[in-house]
Amino acid sequence: MRAQAATLRTATIPSSSVLTDAALIVVGAGIIAASAQISIKLPFTPVPITGQTFSVLVVGASLGMIRGAASALLYVLVGMLGAPIYASGNGGLDVITGASGGYLVGYPFVSALTGWLAEQRWDRRFSSAVGAMLTGNVVIYLFGLPWLAVVLNTGLEKTLELGLYPFVPGDTFKLYLAAAALPAAWKLVDRADRSKGG
Repeated sequence: MRAQAATLRTATIPSSSVLTDAALIVVGAGIIAASAQISIKLPFTPVPITGQTFSVLVVGASLGMIRGAASALLYVLVGMLGAPIYASGNGGLDVITGASGGYLVGYPFVSALTGWLAEQRWDRRFSSAVGAMLTGNVVIYLFGLPWLAVVLNTGLEKTLELGLYPFVPGDTFKLYLAAAALPAAWKLVDRADRSKGG
C-alpha cells in the first residue's frame, strides 16, 4: 500500500524520468483541451460554460504542483499560438486578450495550487477535497473577473452578472464531482496495492 505517495501520479507511476514527466504533462494538457470542447455559449455573457475548470482542478491534483502547472501552462501557450484548443475550437492571442483571457491565464496557477494541496493530502477525503477544489475555483475567478471587467469596461455588479453568477451552479457541480472522484481514485489505488500484496 503506497499511503505515502504524494499524488495520484506518484501512486500509479512511481518511476520518474524526463520522458515520463513530459508525457504526463502533454496528456494533462490534452485532457484540458478535450474538456474545453464541452462548451455552452450563453446569449448574455461572452464567457462560455466549459469543462475546462473541472479538468484544470483534477489534472493539478492528480499530477502535483509542478507537473499540473506545466500541463495547464502548455495548454494555454499552445492555444495562444493559434491551435484551436480553446472552447468551441478557438485559439490565438485574441482569445487571451478577450473577455475569457483572465480565466485562461489563471489556469496554471490553479493547477499549481490544487496540485500543492494534493501534495498536502487534501485529495484523500471528500471534505478536504471539496476545500481544495473550492479554493481552486475561487482563484479562477480572482483572475477571470478583473480581466473581464477591464476588457469590457464594466463595473462590479455587471462584471459579476457576466462572469460569476451564471457559472456558480455548474462550477459547484464540477467541484463536487472532482472532490468525489479524487478520493474514489485513491481507494482504487489502495485496493490495487492490497491485491498485489496478496
